[in-house]
Amino acid sequence: MPRPPYLARAGARIADVCERWFPDAFVFALAAIVLVFIGGLATGVKPVTLATEFGSGFWSLVNFTMQMAMVIVGGFVVASSPPVARLTRWLASIPKTARGAVAFVAAFAMLSSLLSWGLSLIFTGLLVREIAKRVDVDYRAIGAAAYLGLGSVWALGLSSSAALLQATKSSIPASLLPITGVIPLTQTIFLWQNIVMAAVLVVVSVIVAYASAPREGEARTAKMMGVEFRDDDVTQATATTPAERLEESPILNIVIALLMFWFLATQFIEKGGLAALDLNNFNFLFLAAGLLLHWRPRSFLRAVTKSVPATAGVLIQFPFYGGIFGMISKTPIAAHLAHAFVSITTKSTFPIVVALYSAILGMFVPSGGGKWIVEAPYVMAAAAAWKVHLGWTVQIYNASEALPNLINPFWMLPLMGILRVRARDLAGYSILQLLFHAPIVIFLCWLFAKTL
Repeated sequence: MPRPPYLARAGARIADVCERWFPDAFVFALAAIVLVFIGGLATGVKPVTLATEFGSGFWSLVNFTMQMAMVIVGGFVVASSPPVARLTRWLASIPKTARGAVAFVAAFAMLSSLLSWGLSLIFTGLLVREIAKRVDVDYRAIGAAAYLGLGSVWALGLSSSAALLQATKSSIPASLLPITGVIPLTQTIFLWQNIVMAAVLVVVSVIVAYASAPREGEARTAKMMGVEFRDDDVTQATATTPAERLEESPILNIVIALLMFWFLATQFIEKGGLAALDLNNFNFLFLAAGLLLHWRPRSFLRAVTKSVPATAGVLIQFPFYGGIFGMISKTPIAAHLAHAFVSITTKSTFPIVVALYSAILGMFVPSGGGKWIVEAPYVMAAAAAWKVHLGWTVQIYNASEALPNLINPFWMLPLMGILRVRARDLAGYSILQLLFHAPIVIFLCWLFAKTL
């Protein structure tokens, strides 16, 4: 048997190391708390202040936690509905080889994430489950490929929290509005520079995913990892009682779904289209679509029940990240970071420093929109002072903010629940992608800043 290509050997080696040394996502969150606490002490913050803000911030992400759990539930409900399940099976039949399957999933994950990161994460995860039944593909490599949307280009598209926020006057914090004003999407995600950067990252990621994936016979399959997915054999019982007939009737599903779509239509009209694409309306849309696609209340509830186990990691870990967010944003740690940031930048180095800073901070505050609220006031003030294009500054943030997602298990949690894997199973191939992404992102952020 010929020796595997260099990238395939590197991917397998890193994956093996991560399986041994990369901690579970929950351990990763606890370790991050310790690091931030020590960092706060080093900057002169009192221990009691850090403890207080950790506790106060612990529940600050409750709404977001519920939103994220509903992203999983809504996405799973839609993707597991009979019409979409048929589409998933058809898509899963396209790739015929193990490496082709990994490249196909990588491309699908990234392109779909430009429309919606939630759709990308859930739909691609279910696509992987279907492919794993058909092709002897390395489950670690294809699982990491399914995560590439969140780890690369999601914020360069319509999913961008920062770009959508800056384009909506009512959403911009009062302290930030005088600095930036309203920045339309034509000056952020629809800049040609941004489109080119997204295209470059997609092409490079697909090539790396294909080249690093083990061939058949060398792959560590889902079955070898103790993961098996079976088609559900649901016997449709004949409704005999009035209650059962109501559960099997599509009338209520149709009526409520139409009411929900009516509300969404008013939201899009009032908020001007894309501005209505927030997490609440995204989840609302998926639940409405799920009601129609499942047609009957019993089928809908059955899908919801199956989706709940995938939310476990989100429900327990997001509050701990809320504590981290509190320690950084509600203590002098944020001010120290801001001062250090402004003091070390020049107009020439500004794009590089923004990219590096956003990536590093993203390891501890893994929330694109939430972190932008913390970071934007001093980053955008510095951009205005150096006369750097404000819209491109937003996109520098967006491109670099995605980089830590390739290491931090925070956003892996929904996908891990669907694929029944651990963070260490995905981290090896994600880290390999990061080795290519980081220099490309930083270079393009710097290069394109000179064209604006």
